Amino acid sequence: MSDEVDAGHDDPEDATAEPAQDATDASQALADAVAEYDERLAAEVAALEREAAETTDRVEELESSLKRTKADFQNYKKRAKKRQEQQKQRATEDLVSRLTEVRDNLVRALDQEEGADIRPGVESTLETFDRVLGEENVTVIDPEPGEDVDPERHEVMMRVDSDQPAGTVASVFKQGYEMADKVIEAAQVTVSDEE
Repeated sequence: MSDEVDAGHDDPEDATAEPAQDATDASQALADAVAEYDERLAAEVAALEREAAETTDRVEELESSLKRTKADFQNYKKRAKKRQEQQKQRATEDLVSRLTEVRDNLVRALDQEEGADIRPGVESTLETFDRVLGEENVTVIDPEPGEDVDPERHEVMMRVDSDQPAGTVASVFKQGYEMADKVIEAAQVTVSDEE
């Protein structure tokens, strides 16, 4: 048996023909050569080749699955971004539609005859505007005189002589605003000077 294997390998035509064979033919040729030498070893080689082929198939299947998953994820990201933009536009649209009511009230106040008392109309408009801000979770920062200064919520404009305790809010120069516990604009305050 071993003489036949040696003779097959010594043939120069077989040596030049092997490089021309594809990988499958080369594997089969190796399996055939091993089978001639040792049947048990040939069975192990065949099993390893089947396992290698299955592994190659599995790798190709996983690579294909990964490509599909990546494509699906990219599409998901695009859809999520588009949905987020649409929600943002709808939220802005809702706010604007509620603010137009405030603008309409201001126009009606200005349409009053000259000399007419428009204060009640302006007060009503302010109430409507405050309601809209409240619906958007916006609150007014309006500290009381004598209240401690909060550097997170109050911007000190100047120190003044006041009846209030030293270092506390003397008066509010301009109200501030916060939304969902985040200061949007600090209230501008004067602070009682040290005596």
